[in-house]
Amino acid sequence: MRFKIDENLPDEVAESLRREGHNASTIRQQSMSGEPDPNVGLVCQREQPALVTLDLGFADIRAYG
Repeated sequence: MRFKIDENLPDEVAESLRREGHNASTIRQQSMSGEPDPNVGLVCQREQPALVTLDLGFADIRAYG
């Protein structure tokens, strides 16, 4: 499964997922730190990973569903 780890979580989350055989990248790895949520949302819609985040703004399915 593909995962994108938001910048509000440690990189170790991605490392842990990779050890379990998943494809996991981080916002930091893609040089997207500090990008507004809508930009992160667009990248995730294009790449189709499961976004792992603590940002409650992404819970609004009207904006990111």
